[in-house]
Amino acid sequence: MARVVFPEHLLSATGGQREVAVVAENYRELVEKLEGRWPGIGERLSKSAVAIDGQIYQDAFLEPIEPTSEVFFMPRIEGG
Repeated sequence: MARVVFPEHLLSATGGQREVAVVAENYRELVEKLEGRWPGIGERLSKSAVAIDGQIYQDAFLEPIEPTSEVFFMPRIEGG
């Protein structure tokens, strides 16, 4: 099961839960499963960037999630 970690800016959407374990084949499925657990969190996650095994993505879409993956959400970086 992938380890998913939520930072401070997302804790209200998770009811204060900082970490969960989720089985998902890719990022889209991961978000769907999190949305099923915490309705409305998908919108919050769309405003976040994500690091999957240390690689940071602004838009992860179909990036694979392995059972050993660590997934970290963070505020989206705007501009360049």
